[in-house]
Amino acid sequence: MSETRGGALELLWNTELTHSRIVSDGSTVCETVLEMQPATAKWYDRRDSVFVEFCVEDSKNVKVHFDNSKFDFSCITGTDNIKHQNTVDLFGEIDPKGSKHRRTDRSVLCCLRKAEAGKSWPRLTKDKSKCNWLSVDFNNWKDWEDDSEEDLSSFDKFSEMMNTMGGDDIPDLDGAEEEHDSADNDDEKMPDLE
Repeated sequence: MSETRGGALELLWNTELTHSRIVSDGSTVCETVLEMQPATAKWYDRRDSVFVEFCVEDSKNVKVHFDNSKFDFSCITGTDNIKHQNTVDLFGEIDPKGSKHRRTDRSVLCCLRKAEAGKSWPRLTKDKSKCNWLSVDFNNWKDWEDDSEEDLSSFDKFSEMMNTMGGDDIPDLDGAEEEHDSADNDDEKMPDLE
């Protein structure tokens, strides 16, 4: 803890630990070791998968290991080389071979393929206690249980299309521009303004 000018105390998150050790010749060596801390993450549920997005910018050495009932995530971020590590005991079972992850400059998105599709997950973790590094991604949350079959099939097709697309691929929209133009093309004469 340190005192600020106004007299208030602020807590500082120390990411570096300094250890000293005695080497074989009797001298003392001080080493700075980076402390592991959990990465901030958001999650949301879908019919066949659960998505977890780790909000880590400029990540490197990303490692994700999927197991039937848990997964491990680790990486190093930023110029300070902060080490992040998360181990998540999951609410339900997943298919480790069908699960995957994708790294971008701003985050790492993990797609956990559910072992039992169609079963809703009320939370990501097995334990009901709240993790301070985890939150629900309400921007992507969808109550898919209430959807009609027609809505689901179109969403599933869209989801499948997004999964098969590469990062920079743009779908071919042949005819979409022409269709748009014909819908806006009014051949009728406008009445004169009075």
